[in-house]
Amino acid sequence: MMPCECVVVQNMEAGEERESKGKAARVLGSASSSSSSSSSNGVGSDSSTGSRRCKSEVMFPIYVRGSSRRNLISRTILDFAGDPIWEAVKSEAKSEAEKEPILSSFLYASVLSHDCFERALSFVLANRLQNPTLLATQLMDIFDNVMMNDKEIQRSIRLDAQAFKDRDPACAQYSWALLYLKGYHSIQSYRIAHVLWNQGRKVLALALQSRISEVFAVDIHPAARIGEGILLDHGTGLVIGETAVVGNWVSLMQGVTLGGTGKENGDRHPKIGQGALIGAGATVLGNISVGDGAMIAAGSLVLKDLPPHSMAVGNPAKVVGYIEDEDPSLTMKHDVGKDYYEHVAVSFAERDNGEFFLLDTFKERFLLQPLIWLNFWF
Repeated sequence: MMPCECVVVQNMEAGEERESKGKAARVLGSASSSSSSSSSNGVGSDSSTGSRRCKSEVMFPIYVRGSSRRNLISRTILDFAGDPIWEAVKSEAKSEAEKEPILSSFLYASVLSHDCFERALSFVLANRLQNPTLLATQLMDIFDNVMMNDKEIQRSIRLDAQAFKDRDPACAQYSWALLYLKGYHSIQSYRIAHVLWNQGRKVLALALQSRISEVFAVDIHPAARIGEGILLDHGTGLVIGETAVVGNWVSLMQGVTLGGTGKENGDRHPKIGQGALIGAGATVLGNISVGDGAMIAAGSLVLKDLPPHSMAVGNPAKVVGYIEDEDPSLTMKHDVGKDYYEHVAVSFAERDNGEFFLLDTFKERFLLQPLIWLNFWF
């Protein structure tokens, strides 16, 4: 049996960064180079930590995301004797088995009988995706082979688990992401299909995509490139097209579509910058760029490029303000402050052919409502 090695994320100073094997690269700034890396590693090579960090994000120290200062920190992958997330998962599983004896067999088979996080995940995914013609044992062999030989996936599955634990209030334990959350299951299943696609096993990759869509109601083309530290909250109805690129630390809510316009061939899908937050039911169409740290409100339709750290809302979406402090994907704040609503109210009042709205009335009706209410005014 192949030994199970664990990988961790380690902080590095600027001088050490130059010596690192994997230098940080922005998703939107290195699409061409990451394409070649994806072919060999199975996931996007984009590993920039970004310029902002959520102060409230609680992480294992060894999996720390990095400094908020630009160009001072990069991440590298090292073999390490310990694996804090896997140790936490096992501890949680033991505790839950004691509390719920009826689940003890399930928890033993899914977690406690395995020697590493990768094999436990392979077991869980294989049993979720199996059908009469794709047997669980066959899928486990495929998944094991991919994950045990791909350092990028070994890192990504842990950073994704950290993202779920930190950003989803409904995910109180790491084991919950591994065992119960289909958003986590679907993104990890995609990662395996992506590796198979880049290995030339496209028919098998498409077969997996079909099963992922059937089981999880999530449709991600195996050729799409998705970074690490991703949160698919709920996941239901998510669609990501073939040439889409999603940066690191992005959070996507249910019903999001990253699609084409139906008019183009080739590179025809959106490029989402790192740290972006895309609200429930939002649609982004065409080969356009959504800047780093941008926020797209629920139900919005984005057809044009969005600047970094902008807030967009409406159908079609328009920029209504900018985020100055933290990446919205980490804070998971889907609304904006009072000052933005007042600014929008005044702007509409002044441009309405000289007929001013009553600002107090606008504030009373919309000031405390979610950002999506601004759709009415666009």
